[in-house]
Amino acid sequence: MTEAMSCIEITQPGAPDVLVPAKRPVPVAAAGEVLIQVAAAGVNRPDVIQRQGSYPPPPGASDIPGLEVAGTIVALGDGVTEWKVGDEVCALVTGGGYAEYCTAAASCCMPIPEGFDMEKAAALPETYFTVWHNVFQRARLKEGESLLIHGGSSGIGTTAIQLAKAFGATVYATAGSPEKCEACEKLGADQAINYRLEDYVEVIQAVTDGRGVDVILDMVGGDYIPRNIKCLAMDGRLVSIAFLKGSKAEINLMPVMLKRLTLTGSTLRPQSVAAKAAIAAELRQKVWPLLDAGDVAPIIYATFPLDQAAEAHRLMESSDHIGKIVLTV
Repeated sequence: MTEAMSCIEITQPGAPDVLVPAKRPVPVAAAGEVLIQVAAAGVNRPDVIQRQGSYPPPPGASDIPGLEVAGTIVALGDGVTEWKVGDEVCALVTGGGYAEYCTAAASCCMPIPEGFDMEKAAALPETYFTVWHNVFQRARLKEGESLLIHGGSSGIGTTAIQLAKAFGATVYATAGSPEKCEACEKLGADQAINYRLEDYVEVIQAVTDGRGVDVILDMVGGDYIPRNIKCLAMDGRLVSIAFLKGSKAEINLMPVMLKRLTLTGSTLRPQSVAAKAAIAAELRQKVWPLLDAGDVAPIIYATFPLDQAAEAHRLMESSDHIGKIVLTV
């Protein structure tokens, strides 16, 4: 194995052009880790926010962007027994994905689902861990309940639609164009709402006969937060995972009390290896069989070679895409 590898560095906070190809030493797998020769890496909104200077890596994490990879294990750190050299995996990582080699906690690696190529597998970890943790663990979505997903055509949104339908929920989604709304409905959304043309609060009240929805997955924040509270049914749960419109809002707590609402949220990256391993274990048990069977799958909109990471970020920021963007190594 070579001692140096190609990767993408963030030279300084800024526009996509600050992403530049560079050479770095190949990382070494610490105890409990594996070293993966990366075949593909997913591009996610947190990568963009990190590039802009607003989402620094947690202590000990690589400053190279990239939170999910797929590839082949080429070395094992001390104490790793569940994988062997030569195993093909996809993995959730705390950084370092935009590179030829990347270390990952062994417990955050997952087998490649049946019939998946590396590009498709690289599009799984960040969105599937995020959706499972927030919609099913934190918000406790159950069969027969209803879910409203904001940003339904995003990587997170397209994943949430499919998983919620697979587990027996009624699904509503918001998106910003007729094409994106159509894509959401094709993936299983019972109704997609074009937020540029319709008030989603009015639509939800109408389609639920004033009851509201049980769970809302929100990545918008800002003025959506008080509007989300209006949309929730009795004992409803609002889970926030991002703030495209800002993290501050003025809310009236009276409906929170009267409707017994739960407001929660999380970020994935800073959580402990043990916490992520617990999510991984549930995914392997409950979701990987659906991927193996072809019942759910990531939607890949575009792939770019590693050295065109800046182009991938430009596409991500345009929000023209439906589903996931992947880098090939």
